[in-house]
Amino acid sequence: MRLFRITYLRDGPKMLQSAFTTVARHLTALKRKELSRPIRLALGDSIIKSETVVLDYGCGQGDDVRLLQEHGISCTGWDPFFRQSCPCDAADIVNLGYVINVVEDVTEREEALRKAWSLSKKALIVSARLTVECDADEDGRFGDGYITSRGTFQKLFEQHELRVWIDSTLNESSVAAAPGVFYVFRDPDLKYEYLSSRVRRLTAQPKQRRSDHVFEQHRPLFERLISFVSTRGRLPVEHELPAAAQLANDIGSIRRAFLIVKRVTDSAQWEKIRAERAQDLLVYMALARFSRRPKFSILPSPLQLDIRSFFSNYSHACELADRLLFSAGDRQLIETACRQSALGKLTPTGLYVYRGALESLDPVLRVYEGCARALTGAVEQANVVKLYLNEPVVSYLTYPNFESDPHPSLHSSLLVHLRTFELKRRDYSNSDNPPILHRKEQFVRNDDPLRPQYEQLTHQEEAKGLYEQPSQIGTRQGWQELLQQKGLRIRGHKLVRILKKSSQVDPLMNPHA
Repeated sequence: MRLFRITYLRDGPKMLQSAFTTVARHLTALKRKELSRPIRLALGDSIIKSETVVLDYGCGQGDDVRLLQEHGISCTGWDPFFRQSCPCDAADIVNLGYVINVVEDVTEREEALRKAWSLSKKALIVSARLTVECDADEDGRFGDGYITSRGTFQKLFEQHELRVWIDSTLNESSVAAAPGVFYVFRDPDLKYEYLSSRVRRLTAQPKQRRSDHVFEQHRPLFERLISFVSTRGRLPVEHELPAAAQLANDIGSIRRAFLIVKRVTDSAQWEKIRAERAQDLLVYMALARFSRRPKFSILPSPLQLDIRSFFSNYSHACELADRLLFSAGDRQLIETACRQSALGKLTPTGLYVYRGALESLDPVLRVYEGCARALTGAVEQANVVKLYLNEPVVSYLTYPNFESDPHPSLHSSLLVHLRTFELKRRDYSNSDNPPILHRKEQFVRNDDPLRPQYEQLTHQEEAKGLYEQPSQIGTRQGWQELLQQKGLRIRGHKLVRILKKSSQVDPLMNPHA
């Protein structure tokens, strides 16, 4: 607890008020029954794993420490007020969770960040509150923040401001994990594992089509080879695959073993997988410019092998990646790519894509969205992305129950301006008339298992003329009014007619449903 003399103007320049204000930092430590947001993110991103040792630096009352320990994860915590006597030893992952925004002294704030970084062996998690999350109390302004009604200090950051402050203080390049949450990596392998996971698409392994005696005789070994090539798009070197030595001994070589795999599966699918992995790697390398693309010699060994396999050498790969990155700033190119995209719903202002389909977009659109994600990190709960046509803006939209609700309502949006780095949040959760979605099949991939039922509903709605006046149906109330006028309602993903003389409803397209 510290005592500061605060002088500020209130009710105009004529009234100068001075007062002694107690900054009670310990009051910011709230009791929680669940893991904090930064820790949940780190678990979901595999930054924290079962074998990881964690230090919660500035742990408050120690709820994250207790909850991680209950998850079987080794964790200790230190806090200057609640746990001053606890050990503060180096750990794999150090969490500096919502600490820097409650420290009113700028120098002390920087010292806390540097100390936490010095204790981290693999990565540091830094989180702080953002201006987009709440409004500052203008009457309680103090220093670069404000004094709350509880006597605590709060410094609210802009997302880009927080990143610049972390990078300049540590002379390191941080990675945005989510709005208000950043990772600073000391372990290059962990950094690559995390960044590559954000751009690597999931691809089903080619299924066996033909029978082969040799394949059946060594099936477990072949299945390990199939799994590796499906993941990386190239053949393994011996140390990457435990079964490689035995395959080479029994079959002759890894290359010969893979020829057998191609013979019993669809050879064209393997070419497609290789092309997709090369594209994923190029997108990864393009976006790696945001976190200081490292020298080839310090890249993880699997990544070095990927680059040599797909691009021959690092210089050529970097040249292609830079070309792709810079093309994402070409507004005409982005607009053309959006209009020509076979995936997503195109509107006059932008292209809407379901979150699970982003990796299937044209590479330049993937990088365009990736630039926004490099600024914000993952936007939790957001499941639809809008890529604007005529301005460098990406919006992350949250539609709860997208899969089960035939016309989901917009809950919230986060707009990211790529030129100004400004974030704008809008909340529709309490709106009586939020925007809703139609034609859900256009948002998802062609192989999405739910696409057929989305298409069926759209065909029914088109047949009944429900899309003839698009301006009328964009909101929940307008849509419900039109359904009522037509004597219709939606049950599940089927359009049904309301009978005037009965409370029953009849399916329109399938009388036996």
